[in-house]
Amino acid sequence: MATDAQRAPPCTCVIFGAAGSLTKRLLIPALSNLAAAKLLPDNFAIVGVARADMTADAFRTSVRDAAHASARPETADWLAERATYLQGDFDDPSTYERLADHLDQADRQWGTCQNRLFYLATPPSAFSTVAGNLGRSGLSRESGDGGWRRIIVEKPFGTDLASAQTLNRELLRSLTERQIYRIDHYLGKETVQNLMVLRFANGLFEPLWNREHIDHIDHIQITVAESAGVGTRGNFYDATGALRDMVPNHLFQLLTLTAMEPPTRFEADAVRTEKAKVLDAVQRLTVEDVACDTVRGQYGSGKVGGADVKAYRHTPHVAADSTTETFVALRLTIDNWRWAGVPFYLRTGKALAARKTEIAVQFKPAPFAMFRSSPIERLTHNVLVVRIQPDEGIALQFNTKVPGMRLRADGVRMDFKYADCFATAPSTGYETLLYDCMCGDATLFQTAQEIEAGWRIVQPILDAWRGAPACDFPNYPAGTLGPPAAEALLARDGRRWHEGGDTTDACDRP
Repeated sequence: MATDAQRAPPCTCVIFGAAGSLTKRLLIPALSNLAAAKLLPDNFAIVGVARADMTADAFRTSVRDAAHASARPETADWLAERATYLQGDFDDPSTYERLADHLDQADRQWGTCQNRLFYLATPPSAFSTVAGNLGRSGLSRESGDGGWRRIIVEKPFGTDLASAQTLNRELLRSLTERQIYRIDHYLGKETVQNLMVLRFANGLFEPLWNREHIDHIDHIQITVAESAGVGTRGNFYDATGALRDMVPNHLFQLLTLTAMEPPTRFEADAVRTEKAKVLDAVQRLTVEDVACDTVRGQYGSGKVGGADVKAYRHTPHVAADSTTETFVALRLTIDNWRWAGVPFYLRTGKALAARKTEIAVQFKPAPFAMFRSSPIERLTHNVLVVRIQPDEGIALQFNTKVPGMRLRADGVRMDFKYADCFATAPSTGYETLLYDCMCGDATLFQTAQEIEAGWRIVQPILDAWRGAPACDFPNYPAGTLGPPAAEALLARDGRRWHEGGDTTDACDRP
């Protein structure tokens, strides 16, 4: 979140699902962080909409309490003062008639200039209902002399290719593509955004970022590992699983930013076009490929950080014989000129040994010829690791001579940490995205084309797994690195997962 940016334009932020945990845990703290950074306009208001029976004063109190967690009391009071609440059902047309009155009041009281940001912090089943009613009531309609109308849609965006296509069609009945902002909070993280700067603003890296230097011998890994289990989300998670929950959105966003071609300019259309091209170029998996190049797992009981973790099947609202995966690993290839022959390994899971999100790029080794008469047993691989969380930074592994009379080489790391170089403001990951939406910058949001391209990759995996349900779950204890089959996925190609924490060939072949 850049604090030297200009304030966002006047607007009213309408939050559907304002009584839910997303609003309290992330949206209100993000808005309070923006206010503390002087990035919200003075002409700003919040209208919360939910089914919960709550007064406007009670909603203001909840806003103030949620904002206090990340902002000074005066900022929390400033935000709460501008908040009001509307109780109503999302499928009731009268809710939207009353919402129009709240919006008119916000324009008169706070001067919000008829600019509306509609945030759908609702269950996915309500996305089409809310968007359709906004269209039918005229609240999402833009006119030449009125303000702008924009809508943010949370994930998951569909549960498969057909449902994603249906949802896109339904949204586009009431809105234009330009008005729709499909959010993925991973793209609000500074380190994720820095991928483009790292690649395209440094002459050191971009010339090496291709199959000539990362060929079939070497590879790229993307890891999103969570140490927490499913917790209280058993009802949602057992119907979703790790593949649907994480791969078409979070992991594919990291994949596209890692593999995309340089955009012609740093603008929304140019950046999003190149990201969509990456997904279109991913080779589709056959049933045989799914059996060979995908791994799924489910955690059993174990210990994470010294604490006991119950098996996934013992989570409330999870079936006792559930075959829902809590871990997935994939081997993908991209059929284009830059990446032909380079394998991309993706993995994500719950209740793993440690929480981390990172991208590891392993480059081709240097020729060994000049050292063949020297007593050097091997050279370590050059590995560039972009750490996205929790210890944000970039590390580069390379070879150097070990001090002494013998000619001996060893791998060392150069390590950059964001916290050592920059003072970072409190962040939930939503600040940049909310600010960009208010400013009309869609660069960090997904298009319908991206969403559907991602599901086209995932759909064959869903189909193959549906035809052959997993019967060996649980297949990894909580607090480990995942199922043994995930290690075998790389081991058969002579590779292993990057686990970090040392300066020795972490990505190297055994």
